[in-house]
Amino acid sequence: MTEVEVEASEHPAERSSVWASVARSAGVQVVVLGVGTVFGILNTRLVVGNFGKAAFAQFGLLIAIESLLPFADLGMSAAIINAIGGSESPKTDQTVQDTLVTSIRVLSCSGAVIISVAAILSGLGLWTTVLGDGLIEHAGPIAAATCLALIGLALPVGFGDRTLTGLGKNHLMIAIGGLQPPLVFATLLIVSHTRGSSAGGYLPVIPYMVKFFLAIAAVITAARLITPQIGRAIRAAPKIRTVKGGKVFHMAWPMLIQAIALPIAMQSDRIVLSHMSNASNLAIYNLTAQMFTPIVRVVAVSSAALWPIFARARAKKDVGSQSPLPIAGGFAIAATAACIGISLISPWLARVASDGKITISTSMLLAFSSFIICQAIQYPLGTFLTDAAGLRYQAFLLVLMVPFNLVVSIMLTKRYGAVGPVIGSALAALIFQALGNLVYAQRRISASRAESITHS
Repeated sequence: MTEVEVEASEHPAERSSVWASVARSAGVQVVVLGVGTVFGILNTRLVVGNFGKAAFAQFGLLIAIESLLPFADLGMSAAIINAIGGSESPKTDQTVQDTLVTSIRVLSCSGAVIISVAAILSGLGLWTTVLGDGLIEHAGPIAAATCLALIGLALPVGFGDRTLTGLGKNHLMIAIGGLQPPLVFATLLIVSHTRGSSAGGYLPVIPYMVKFFLAIAAVITAARLITPQIGRAIRAAPKIRTVKGGKVFHMAWPMLIQAIALPIAMQSDRIVLSHMSNASNLAIYNLTAQMFTPIVRVVAVSSAALWPIFARARAKKDVGSQSPLPIAGGFAIAATAACIGISLISPWLARVASDGKITISTSMLLAFSSFIICQAIQYPLGTFLTDAAGLRYQAFLLVLMVPFNLVVSIMLTKRYGAVGPVIGSALAALIFQALGNLVYAQRRISASRAESITHS
């Protein structure tokens, strides 16, 4: 095997076209969503049927804990993907190893803090105060502490999926994560037949335990692809005095701001409706969001496949060769088609899901479709801007976006009800993400091409 062939084997993303990488990730994600939906229904029936409504209520409550900690990785994902995606030889690159060493240390510290919080809340008996009466007596606090501790334990090995994405194996990362619902179902089935209803209070531990083992599986898979880098990094991480590590915080802090600001900006709609409208409008919003959210998930994971391709172009100082503009256009067309499809079958979906009690208006469908299309445009552009400067730029826009979205959503909710916050979110996504990223990306591309012409 020649040197060129060796380098190509270490960069799967370079062996396939951009669209092939996107299609592969999108296809796997669609399958995972379908499988997850089926097993989600089966898991619900299994928990409710064998352990009761109280166990199911607590199950849903504790499963949501992880969604409250989107910042737990402290932005390490950006540093890892950029280092690996931009490397000509990930197996031997010292920068890759240094980045992994620092990331493992940071993630271990973050995990230790989370475990400590779990211990403190348990020691002070504050779980019911924090999570409310949804916890089952005696078993609930123990389950909550175990769930949070497992989140902390999984963080130090949470770099495996980012490593796979950096290697152009984003579809493999999605597939590994997609094993969680069927594995949870299998475990629940075993528990229901061996432990009986007495185990109902501890069921939420199962998904977190499964995810922990899947994180280890992702690390093992990634380690085999770039042997011996990960093994060396794991051994070097505890040697703080002798192994310095790499530079990561210039990318980590703007990524961390995005991890905090984006959920606030995008998830505030329900809170606005809860305060400014009524339960009927909130129900309409929840049902419509449930229909359209899978499109955003597919767009998000598909755009992640682009990250190592853009990182590679930046490393070669050839940004202009990988313009995200045609890709953003393609994403917009695909999202538009998906939104039309969802809108056409929405009357049937609403009737089945709500037993005919909730009707979704045309204006609501149009507003959500507009929001989804804006997201489809901005994701490839945002992925293009994932170097340190681009991440800082996006973080700045998101900080401006949060108050804008909140104020506009409140104003529109007072006048238009359920559709108001959706319009507010669509406007915010259009101005601060789609258009904002488009302007900056276009400047980057123009500057890169001008520089190339000058050097030629």
